[in-house]
Amino acid sequence: MVKLDKKQWKANYFDKLRRYVNEFGKIVVIGVDNVQSRQMQTVRAALRGRAELLMGKNTMIRKCLREMAEAEDKPELLELLPSVVGNIGFCFTDMDVVAVREVLDKYQVQSSAKAGIIAPLDVIIPAGPTGMGPEKTSFFQALNLPTKITKGSIEILTDVTVVHVGTKVGLSEAKLLNMLSISPFWYNCTVVMILDNGSMYPPEVLDITMESVRGRILNTVLTRVAPLSLALGIPNAASAPHMILNAFKNVLAVAVATDITFKEAEAVKAYLADPSAFVAAAPAGGGGGGDKPAAAAKVEEKEESEEEDMDMGLFD
Repeated sequence: MVKLDKKQWKANYFDKLRRYVNEFGKIVVIGVDNVQSRQMQTVRAALRGRAELLMGKNTMIRKCLREMAEAEDKPELLELLPSVVGNIGFCFTDMDVVAVREVLDKYQVQSSAKAGIIAPLDVIIPAGPTGMGPEKTSFFQALNLPTKITKGSIEILTDVTVVHVGTKVGLSEAKLLNMLSISPFWYNCTVVMILDNGSMYPPEVLDITMESVRGRILNTVLTRVAPLSLALGIPNAASAPHMILNAFKNVLAVAVATDITFKEAEAVKAYLADPSAFVAAAPAGGGGGGDKPAAAAKVEEKEESEEEDMDMGLFD
């Protein structure tokens, strides 16, 4: 096999990238942090015939995208440039992007904790025997883990979080987890950004389902139909309870102002006829006798305000 020089290799890479961009309608930027080469081969095999994976140096990818955006009048390719950061690759396809993500998530590989990597989740060492001898106590003491010696081996007394999500794994934590045969992390290719026939959107959009859209529409309808129906005087399931309540208020106001009475109006009329009876029935406050005039004044103010409200209800 003849080894190509660097210039020819770049030209071939640019041609392949251009061909994939023109051949497929969707470009999925995928993150490949901590993804092994054998794992990538498995993903390629699973997508063979339906999608193409392409990796490369970020500087080459940016240069090729800029040249294509200018030469072929595809300004949407420039929107991919902010996503070309770190360990990324491209998945060119015409599949449903949700199906692509399912394939990527399917091929996960369990990995041990290595010093210096960013933890994608909290790492918890469970309580219980470790099977390690007393000579290893220094590792646990360095991480302030509560332990005791039980039957010649170290036992952890309580569950302990040794690494928090988003923090770097230290050398001591990595050694201890490896000694306990704990492989806490799972890695796979992740969707970073999608360019779908010229439209750019983040992977969170893939989580939107018809049920969530339907629920959002129903919530909007219920919160806006009621006031609109009340303003227009249109009875429906949303406005009927409010209409009935407003009608009852008007009927109650008429009953208070006239001799008409019914069960619901009797309590209001009794209160307006003798407010002192309700004050006497109320629980006594913790203050002395000096507070009684103030309480009586508050009752009178409340009575006057309620009468004003009732009078206003007659003209609603």
